[in-house]
This record gives sequence, C-alpha cells and structure tokens, in this order.
Amino acid sequence: MSVRFKGTELRPVLLEAVVNQCHVVLVKDQGVYFLAERGEHRPDGRQKLIAYAIGCNPDVDAFDDWWELARAEFGGDDFGEFFDPRKGVFALVLHSANDIEVSATATHLSLGAVAPTSNGS
Repeated sequence: MSVRFKGTELRPVLLEAVVNQCHVVLVKDQGVYFLAERGEHRPDGRQKLIAYAIGCNPDVDAFDDWWELARAEFGGDDFGEFFDPRKGVFALVLHSANDIEVSATATHLSLGAVAPTSNGS
C-alpha cells in the first residue's frame, strides 16, 4: 500500500522550499501532506501551500476515510520528516510531470516518482 501526491500540487511546494532554501517536510497529523519548512502563511495562520496525499486531506475527505488511510500506511503516531527538495525524487518531480508515491514500514519511508494517472487521481 502507498499514498500518492499529485505532482501538480507538489511542485509549487517544492519550488517554495527551493526558493526559501529550506527543507520540504512530510507531515502526518491532520492528514498527510508536504509543505515547505519556511513557507508563506495565510491570514488564518495556516501555511499557504500544502500538498495533501490523495485521500488524506481533511478539508475534502471524510474524517474516518483519511484517518484510516493515514493510520494504515504510517501508523498511529504523528510525525514530520525533512527532505532536501533539490535532491533525489524531489528533483525529478520538480522538473517533470511525475507524481510521488510514498509507502512506509516500521523503520523506513520509501518515495518514488510515478507517471500521473490519466484520470488525475
């Protein structure tokens, strides 16, 4: 099992991290998402650019659905994992049309670039 992040939503977050010379952070708390470590904020205090995993966005997905998907893939604990947006799979996604799939074991996160789906999900 894995979760997918649409490249079209992730690229602005990666670009913000590159411009701000900071990390991109994979977060699991109220959903599963990537954001720039130092990103622009909205008037309500929330980060402006956030890329949610498909099915793990609490603003659009039912609580029981996103919570169960996040728990099944990443366990019950909240976390934040920091990555260099200029390296590896992030550099590839930043300069292509690819999406990213993320999967987890008890000790490792695996990230891979994948072709976007034709239906956009």
